[in-house]
Amino acid sequence: MFSENIYINSNFKNKTDSSDINPDSPPAPPKKTTTRESCHRFSRVLFILFTIYFLLLTILFSISLITLFKKYSQLLEEKAIIKELNYTRLECTKWHSLLKDKVWSCCPKDWEPFSSHCYFISTDSASWSKSEEKCSSMGAHLMVVRSWEEQDFITKILNRKTAYFIGLSDPGHRQWQWVDQTPYNKSATFWQPGEPNNEQEQCVVLSHPYTRSSWGWNDISCSDKQKSVCQMKKIYL
Repeated sequence: MFSENIYINSNFKNKTDSSDINPDSPPAPPKKTTTRESCHRFSRVLFILFTIYFLLLTILFSISLITLFKKYSQLLEEKAIIKELNYTRLECTKWHSLLKDKVWSCCPKDWEPFSSHCYFISTDSASWSKSEEKCSSMGAHLMVVRSWEEQDFITKILNRKTAYFIGLSDPGHRQWQWVDQTPYNKSATFWQPGEPNNEQEQCVVLSHPYTRSSWGWNDISCSDKQKSVCQMKKIYL
């Protein structure tokens, strides 16, 4: 009888274990695949966040560069103004301007005003290049003649017995150029009759020859020592 009980219990246990398995239930999803998908999503989110962060940094860096460039340009402009104002005294006249913060047009003391420029007549003689250097040290350049009215204005205060370098030169092949890169206009020139007449003479003076009744341009050697006329834009305050 004892052995029969053991058999029954054993048989019952086998039946119970078999009934616990449901053939219709779906298999459990593999845990490794779910973990892999989560990692992939996290990587994508991290990449997007990093991209946004990088773009924001780029934008901020660009804004900083633009701001720095503006400040640097402003500083250069202020230095240029300071250079122009580095004179013992300015002589100013009131002018009507659309710019409310600038109502005075000024030239340095001993400079002559005309239109939108100031003019300085040198008292010493030098070569063309040295004359240009001197003008440049004052924030100016050798005179650029843009009209007959401008030339007429300056010649009224020049000495007829003297020639004056202006900012016109020939680097070669008679390709005349102004020092400030103003285009050379052949139809608006004021050469003396028969000038220019020598390809070896590559600089220009404004002169009043004894044989002529008016002022005009003459080509001469750049190494010749002559007086000169400097020109700069008016200073507006």
